[in-house]
Amino acid sequence: MGSDSEGEKSVQKEKERKKLLAVAPIAKPLAGKKLCKRTLKLVRRAAEHKCLKRGVEEVVKSIRRGHKGLCVIAGNISPIDVITHVPVLCEESDVPYVYVTSKEDLASAGATKRPTCCVLVLTKPAKGEMEKGEQEKLKSDYDQVVSDVTEITASLF
Repeated sequence: MGSDSEGEKSVQKEKERKKLLAVAPIAKPLAGKKLCKRTLKLVRRAAEHKCLKRGVEEVVKSIRRGHKGLCVIAGNISPIDVITHVPVLCEESDVPYVYVTSKEDLASAGATKRPTCCVLVLTKPAKGEMEKGEQEKLKSDYDQVVSDVTEITASLF
């Protein structure tokens, strides 16, 4: 049995290595393992409460309309030209952004089956209201991830 778990670990490491190799060279700031996990958890929670914009078109439209949030971009998009304008737009609008390694992971966290290029996590739902306690929890998770992203971005530039 010990060899099975070692075999599974080596397969898992190989998958992680392949994900990192597929990441585009412009994917900076790229979230580390811990931040990536925390970011995807935030995306999952935002999707549950309908506080998420999915896809390049929706994200760009929301940012241009002045919505604030955290933009999470997949780093393994091909062709990369599809999302190259998003970080520039985010910087102009003072919207923090971060890259994660896999578009598949981003899609599963965002509750969709199709791989997603980018999502925008909002702190308030687009329509309707949510419970006070749930909104506080979402806001605290959001603030924690944004502070970590800001820290990574500051160390890059």
